Amino acid sequence: MRKLLFAVLCMLAIVACDNQKPAPVMPDGGMNDSLQKIIEQKDNELNDMLGILNEIQEGFREISEAEGRVNVAKAGERADRAQQMRENVQFIKDRMAKNRELIKKLQAQLKNSNLKGEEFQKTIDGLVQELESKNQQLQQLQADLDSKEIKIMDLQESNANLNTHVTALQDESAKKTETINNQDKQLNTAWFVFGTKKELKEQNIYDDGKVLRENFNKNYFTKIDIRIDKEIKLYSKSVKVLTPHPTSSYMLVQDANKQFTLKITNPQIFWSTSKYLVVMVK
Repeated sequence: MRKLLFAVLCMLAIVACDNQKPAPVMPDGGMNDSLQKIIEQKDNELNDMLGILNEIQEGFREISEAEGRVNVAKAGERADRAQQMRENVQFIKDRMAKNRELIKKLQAQLKNSNLKGEEFQKTIDGLVQELESKNQQLQQLQADLDSKEIKIMDLQESNANLNTHVTALQDESAKKTETINNQDKQLNTAWFVFGTKKELKEQNIYDDGKVLRENFNKNYFTKIDIRIDKEIKLYSKSVKVLTPHPTSSYMLVQDANKQFTLKITNPQIFWSTSKYLVVMVK
């Protein structure tokens, strides 16, 4: 195509040079002016056609570059690569439409021109064939783009489903963790109370030598975490542990003021018999 175009350009240049030879001096000045106008008209026609040919060739060059960018974008599967393909395919469509109009314009100018040349017509025919070839390539590029977009949509849907599954697993795991934490918290929760005999009787906690009778006031107790709370200050010089706890698992220690503090030395054994601790003080 380029060799053919080069030959046509050379032919047109020769014609232009021939047309630019000085017109013979004629007695009739009006005839000389008419010949000069014909020469100028042919020069203008040649310049227009050469300009259109150059623009068409530039268009095909830009189309080839865009096709190269599309082929590069094919290598990736990301959404931005598909966007690059869309933009370049659209550019190719627009540039081909422009080239098609330019070729039609060139055909019309050749038809209406005083310049006649088989080589020029062959060049135009070659441009038409190249345009059709590019159109077939464009259709393949469009098919590749559609296929890539479908593949990306499938990947996105797959990722969405995977994310949903992961989220569900995370929610399930969080619920299980919460359940385990609650169970663990319950297992390590205990309650204690200390008070005088009168106070304990008023709360139905102690009565007639019995501890934790029915309907005792649970709100009167203090909740603790047996893993953390291992000392309970009783603020009394006289104390009696009423609930059954192994004596080997705790100590009653007096401070400088002779007031007792209950120190739990083995929490697991201490709370194994009862999760409620009741201490009577005076």
